[in-house]
Amino acid sequence: MEIKRYYKVITFVILPIAFLFLLSGCYARKKDKNLKVRIAFFPNITHAQALVGKELGIFQKRIGKDVKVEYKVFNAGPAEIEAFLADEVDIGYIGPIPAINGFAKTNGEIKIIAGATNGGMMLVSRQDLNIKNLDDLKGKKIAVPQYGNTQDIVLRFLLSKAGLKDTTKGGDVEIIQAENPDIKTLLDRNQIDAALVPEPWGTRLKKEVNSNVVLDSSQIRQYIDIPTTVIITTTKFLKEYSDIVEKFLIAHLEVTDFIEKNPEKSYEIINNQISEITSKPLPADILKDSFKNIKLSSEIQRKSLEKAIESYFELGYLREKPNIEKLVNTEILDRIKNKEVY
Repeated sequence: MEIKRYYKVITFVILPIAFLFLLSGCYARKKDKNLKVRIAFFPNITHAQALVGKELGIFQKRIGKDVKVEYKVFNAGPAEIEAFLADEVDIGYIGPIPAINGFAKTNGEIKIIAGATNGGMMLVSRQDLNIKNLDDLKGKKIAVPQYGNTQDIVLRFLLSKAGLKDTTKGGDVEIIQAENPDIKTLLDRNQIDAALVPEPWGTRLKKEVNSNVVLDSSQIRQYIDIPTTVIITTTKFLKEYSDIVEKFLIAHLEVTDFIEKNPEKSYEIINNQISEITSKPLPADILKDSFKNIKLSSEIQRKSLEKAIESYFELGYLREKPNIEKLVNTEILDRIKNKEVY
């Protein structure tokens, strides 16, 4: 009888206390004053919401003072994905191709939770070369911001449409990677023949080194129409901090709305951020002209994203095609829009 009473005490007194202790531990973690959310982005106008939201403090305001917002700057997508893999980033603005690659490399851990921008890519060539179409790229040296990023994959897809491929695949088009400012220098010194870059670099190369436009943003979309920037997070962060993700997405929608209603002010803010990060502000005319090639949108263009997956797979970068329904999770975004809480 004493033994039975002992087990009853454990069952009805100690176990509930232990359970409450575990719950309080989880709650404490959620309310940890040292909790922070790390947001990744590039200093490009295709990441306009990140730049504007950072300067105006909208992300911090929406997420709340109990969570510190930190920003991580990257030059291209693959480096950002590596940061996700190393648990150095929680939410990121990124191109769709690195997002797809990250999803594949992590067995589905990376999730696309919203869109950001569409368009905003340009294929340019040296002013002294007569490159008018994709066929003319044969035997040329072309730069992209980083191997495996969106511009790199788009370039390889475009080459394939002309029956061309890079030298590492037995073709005669040499593809090199260089940071966007270095691409400008390489073109100006005639050390490369062409480049496929995001805005504002396409417009900068056109105006500052007199590069020829081989394909503008609308012409590229005729070949392959994929999102330029999406927002990603991890399954783990989405599960543990869905409240933070929701607040972040509300801020993202708020910033998108602000930019659309206040373009002139937004140009100034974007330039302030680019100047702060790169020490190289953009001329006002370049910034405005660049924005003409970009459309802000939080929507995920699923058909376009499926096309990107198909292209990535056809080029041999994926062993199998990811299921888009597992890659994309807009449940929180859809809930926010239905509530109209921003």
